[in-house]
Amino acid sequence: MSRSLKKGPYVDPRVIKKLEGRKLGDKTVIKTWSRACSISPEMVGFTFGVHNGKDFIPVYCTEEMVGHKLGEFSPTRKFQRHGGKIQKEMDSASKQREVDANKAAKTSTAGVGKKK
Repeated sequence: MSRSLKKGPYVDPRVIKKLEGRKLGDKTVIKTWSRACSISPEMVGFTFGVHNGKDFIPVYCTEEMVGHKLGEFSPTRKFQRHGGKIQKEMDSASKQREVDANKAAKTSTAGVGKKK
């Protein structure tokens, strides 16, 4: 559900306070736990360390991000892979291709450094 137009976007005052003394293009990461904070135009050009529950994920704010939330760019779950029989077959096929590629690379570079 979206926020009321009367209220305006939610921008955490602590985040704005951290931005006050900074110059545009400052490379230091501004750490924040406020994932619900909306990105405002004043934040463009700064890098925020957004907490995902475990680590701080660096998020560089651009003009296209204005209006979105900081938490949208810091995923909280790590995608492993889809499981099942088909996935196992695909993994074994890709490993076999890697082994074949490594063998081919070794045979092509075997005679390069030898003197005749």
